[in-house]
This record gives sequence, structure tokens and C-alpha cells, in this order.
Amino acid sequence: MPRKVKAIILTGNGTNCETEMARACKMAGADGADIVHISELLYGDRRLDDYSFLNLPGGFLDGDDLGSAKAGANRFLHAGISGGREMLFDQLIKFIRTGKLILGVCNGFQLMIKLGLLPALEGVYRKQSSTLTYNDSGRFEDRWVYLKGNAKSPCVYTRGADILYLPVRHGEGKFIPRSFSILRQIEKKNLFALRYCEEDGLPSMEYPANPNGSVNAIAGICDESGRLFGLMPHPEAYLCRVNHPRWTREELPREGQGLIIFRNAVNFIRSKEF
Repeated sequence: MPRKVKAIILTGNGTNCETEMARACKMAGADGADIVHISELLYGDRRLDDYSFLNLPGGFLDGDDLGSAKAGANRFLHAGISGGREMLFDQLIKFIRTGKLILGVCNGFQLMIKLGLLPALEGVYRKQSSTLTYNDSGRFEDRWVYLKGNAKSPCVYTRGADILYLPVRHGEGKFIPRSFSILRQIEKKNLFALRYCEEDGLPSMEYPANPNGSVNAIAGICDESGRLFGLMPHPEAYLCRVNHPRWTREELPREGQGLIIFRNAVNFIRSKEF
């Protein structure tokens, strides 16, 4: 009997893409997709242990005060579960150590970076080694971009993804590692799963193909297990043809390209690899 896939989509304190992510999980075949307020975790009403796929949606956590998702990261790091049984971050680490999946999109990606969940070199999940800072354009970017998948990446979410077309909506999306050494390890281990590119798939540092100036055109990275993945573009915003900006002018498949990210996650959880 196939393994059941239970997805949790975390919301609260400024997130605003949770409904779309829940819909994506259901369309991808998940058996359940619960939208859960972070307070439910803090009060102990819900536990990450009960799920296999954690989704961290986009938005503006705490108004992006202290920088994108920094306040939200501090909440995860320092908040305890009601009753004093454990810290929320300890519950998150247990979730990771048992081999479950985490996907962070836009603000969710920023949260994973600030928590140290990505790139988490050598399996160190609490030490921040990179950041996402202000776009080179100096303004909020709301546009569609092309992305080139890295076939050598261990990322389970981007398997079979060649060139994707997805929207970005962010003011702080420029990926920068703390040092050249960290960037070299990310490149050597193929942790960059997606790069901003031109329509023909050639990675680009030129605006607007690269909407924020990310180092080496990096749009999304994973950890070494491939089970934790974050990206700035929004796959949940392109689930069907009518989401495409030119759907009235072009012949397009019924299924949007963003769905592959979620379907790969669901299929992986049901596979023998999980």
C-alpha cells in the first residue's frame, strides 16, 4: 500500500501564499495538506512529527523587520513549546534528522537561510552561512523569469526539470554566501538546484533575466541530502495554464510548470528512497 503523504503548510505573522501552496500539494497528489498557524505548533496543538512534508510559504514575516524573515527565524530559534517540553527548533531538527522534506518559497526560503537550514554544509543546520539581501535594482521585483535546472544536483524537487518559467515577487532576493569558500562548496556539491537564465537556458547575471543580482545566478539551493530546498521564484503561482501571463495568447499545457516541484516531493515520499 502506498505511503500516505501528509503536508503541513505553515502560516501566520505575515505569510500570504499558504492557500496556493496547499492547493499545489493536493494537485501533486498529497493525501492531506493542512494549513497550520505557527501558534498551533507553539501551543502544542499540532506537531511536525505528524507530517512528512513541511511547506514554508512566501509573504512578509513580521513585516520583514530586521531584514527578510529574520524575526521569524528568531522565533523558531528561541520559542519554546507551551508547557516547557521542548524548543520549537528542536522539533524542527528532529523533523530533518528523520529524513523528512522541507520546501521554502520566497520568504520561506529567506527563513530557511536565516535559520541555517540552507545550505547547511556538512549537515550543520543551525549556523547561518549565506544570506538573501536587497535586489541590485533597489526595488521590489514582480516579474516572470526563466530558470535552468541542475541535473547534477541532489535536489529531489527539481528532478527532470530543465527550463522552468515562474514568477518572482521580492525585494530581498539576492543570494550571497558568507565567503568564497562556501560558494565553492555549494558549486562543487551541486547544491544550486536552479539558476536564473535566458529563454534558451543560458545562466545569466544580466537584469532582468537575473532579477536580483544573485551570485552565480543562483535562484534556489538545497542541502546535501536534497530533501531541504529553497527558492525565490514561486512554483505555487503557476499550477495551471490560466496562471501564465500569456495564457490567452499562447497554446499552453493545462498543467503549470510549478507543479513539478510539488509532485517530485510527493513521489519521493512515496518511494523507497524516503
